[in-house]
Amino acid sequence: MNRASESDWQRLEKTVTGRVLRPGAPGFHASSAPFNKRFTTTPSGVLRAADTADVRRALAWARDTGTGLVARSGGHSYAGYSAGTGLVLDLSALNSVTADGSTGLVTAAGGARMADLYAALQPHEMAFALGNGASVGIAGLTLGGGSSSTSRKLGLTADALVRTTLMTADGQLLTCDAAENPDLYWACRGGGGGNFGINLSFTFRATPVTDVSTCLLLWDGADAPEVFSLMQEITRHAPDELSVRLGISAAGTDPVVSAVGLHLGPASELRELLAPLLAATRPVRQDIADRTFWEAKDYLLHETSAGAFAVRTGFATRPLPAEAVATVLAWLERRPGSGNPDGCGLALYTWGGAINRVAPGATAFVHRDALGLVSLDTSWAEHDSPATVEANLRWLAGLREAMAPYTGDGAYQNFIDPDLPDWRTAYYGANYPRLVEIKKRVDPDGFFSFGQSIGS
Repeated sequence: MNRASESDWQRLEKTVTGRVLRPGAPGFHASSAPFNKRFTTTPSGVLRAADTADVRRALAWARDTGTGLVARSGGHSYAGYSAGTGLVLDLSALNSVTADGSTGLVTAAGGARMADLYAALQPHEMAFALGNGASVGIAGLTLGGGSSSTSRKLGLTADALVRTTLMTADGQLLTCDAAENPDLYWACRGGGGGNFGINLSFTFRATPVTDVSTCLLLWDGADAPEVFSLMQEITRHAPDELSVRLGISAAGTDPVVSAVGLHLGPASELRELLAPLLAATRPVRQDIADRTFWEAKDYLLHETSAGAFAVRTGFATRPLPAEAVATVLAWLERRPGSGNPDGCGLALYTWGGAINRVAPGATAFVHRDALGLVSLDTSWAEHDSPATVEANLRWLAGLREAMAPYTGDGAYQNFIDPDLPDWRTAYYGANYPRLVEIKKRVDPDGFFSFGQSIGS
């Protein structure tokens, strides 16, 4: 939807304090290009908002001209939903973060990214669950739940949220917390980004952190069954301080098995926890070390390679058995071709702990019974042929179907998947009807809409 005339765009430019960018202008691409190169949406214009007043003016202009509007913070939507064909409202300049070490409260503006949060938190030696990519936006992370390597101990990003301010489509600025607009506060903790309004600030309660330890272990693909069996047993019984990402991946070579972990304790404890695994297997690489919390954050940094990708997710409510690991290995043997160095594979993020001590209906984030988040992915390069793209998508769909007996019907809304058929139930489960009711009240005209928006 884009009905704005050239004179309309000129009027917007004269009305706002921030910059209006049209296609071809310097900075336009950086403010509007989808993170996932699978998608090539080009908006008619971008407004780099300078303040809250710009956000209100942009909403009024979009409603007046019948132009679709998409708010963009980090821009990391896996499905390209942080871009659109109308007006992209770039919030990246609204990135202030204040942290109070005496109260543990941290307030971030709606355009703040992980680098901004970490810079404000480090002097106070406190943290809450934050993403591993420096450019990930706090808005999308929080609204979709938000998990990290500290979540077994500290809970989800959304669980740390104590207040958010949200601007509705008609320009109202609402404070949402346990006492004021509690339904909308509930919805903003896992109800997904871009559904109810534009979140302009988030206040979180942080927790003191001390030195930690990390591990990076790699094995040949043949070790996958034993590694998965032993590591899942270790993490099931480990304290909440330990979190591990297990992986099996292949990118033009033999599969590689990996275990990347964070322990909120010393390396001596981490080695003791991993002792059964290290006694039974022989990693081709082994790195276990003490680090500051901030060194560990950088060590665990993971950025997706440039190019296009697709991800399907599920939740394991019991350990993945040997049959599931064998299934993944078999599918990797017939993986499609790709020019992307990320290749394809499976990642199992250990969950449980604090994540599961919150009731499924206490927040909009319903997935509270999982032992692990399972992410299946494939990737290709922008220059790959349409046939290669189609082969990758067919391969991923087949792998997801083959893994369904082990990962159920749920899906993680922060790894949003445009190909998911029953996304309403998969993302939100029994919480979906309440989300629809809230959506009808706060956005009765459905102004905030996209391919998988609440109520669509």
